[in-house]
Amino acid sequence: MAMPIEKLVGIMRKNAAAAAAAAASSGPSGKKVTMAMRREGMEKTSFPVAPDVKVEKLTVAGRDAEWIRAPGVKDGYAILYLHGGGYVMGSLNTHRALAGEISRAARAAVLLLDYRLAPENKFPAAVEDGVAGFKFLLAQGYAPEKIAIGGDSAGGGLTAATLVALRDEKSVLPAAGVLISPWSDLTCTNPSYKTRAEADPMIGGEGGGGLDGMSGLYLQGASVVHPHASPNFADLTGLPPLLIHVGDAEVLLDDSIRLHDKAKACGVDSTLEVWPKMIHVWHAFHPMLDEGKQGIERIGEYLRGKWGM
Repeated sequence: MAMPIEKLVGIMRKNAAAAAAAAASSGPSGKKVTMAMRREGMEKTSFPVAPDVKVEKLTVAGRDAEWIRAPGVKDGYAILYLHGGGYVMGSLNTHRALAGEISRAARAAVLLLDYRLAPENKFPAAVEDGVAGFKFLLAQGYAPEKIAIGGDSAGGGLTAATLVALRDEKSVLPAAGVLISPWSDLTCTNPSYKTRAEADPMIGGEGGGGLDGMSGLYLQGASVVHPHASPNFADLTGLPPLLIHVGDAEVLLDDSIRLHDKAKACGVDSTLEVWPKMIHVWHAFHPMLDEGKQGIERIGEYLRGKWGM
C-alpha cells in the first residue's frame, strides 16, 4: 500500500531512534556493531523481488551475479547495475527487487553484479569489477549502443567511476549512465552535508551518517580525489549521456548537482532531476512509495529514449 513520503520518513526516524536507544542502553560492555552486523541489517530491510521477475544466477569475472528479467524484456538490451551500500555493504539480495523493476520499466535485462566490497577489498577493486561487468556484456554479444550502466548511492558514484575508467582506457562506451543519489565525492565536504543533515533520515548527521568512515575503509590510503574514486574531480569529457536522480532531502544533493555541472562543462549530455521532498534512493521504496515507482518509470522512459525503443 502506498504511503506519503512524510509517513515513511517518520517510520524511518522512529526505527533509528529505537536502534540508538538500544545501543545506548547496552553501555560500554554492550556488543560492538561489526561490519557483519551492519551488512546483515541491510539484508533484513530488503524487499522481495516481484514474483513475475526471472532470476538467473551466473559468474562474471569471478564474482557472483544475476540476470534479472521482468516480463516484456527486449532481446539485445542490457543494463549493468551496481548496487549501493557505501562500498562496504549491499548485495544481490538487497537490490534484486529494485533491479527487477528497472528491468520492467526499461524493457531490458539487468545484470546485477556482486562487486568486491571494502574493507576486504580496497579501491580500485570495485571499479575494476564494474569495468569487467561491462566487458562481459560486450563479450556476450551486446552492442555498446544497447547497453546502459546504472547504480544507486555508492553504486551511482561507481557508475560514473566505471565510465571514466572505461573512457581512460579508450574502451567503447555504453549508450547511457543512470545515477540514483550518487555518492560521487568521497571527501564528504559539500554544503548539503550540513544543509540537508536534519532533513535526511537515512544518511544525515555529521559526516553523512558514517559515510566519511566508509570512504576511509574503501580508499585505505588512496587519494580521496582520485578520479576513479570521486568522479566529481574527474575530467568527464567523452562520457555518454547521464541521467542523475537526487532527492531534495538528502545530504548527497550537492554531489549530484556538482557532478551534473562538471559533466555539462565537459560537454556531456547530462540530465539532472532533483525530486522535491525525496530521500536517499527513494526508488528502493517502490513497494510503498508512489514516487519510488515514478522514479523507476522515469529511468525506463529515459533509457528507452536513448535506445530508440
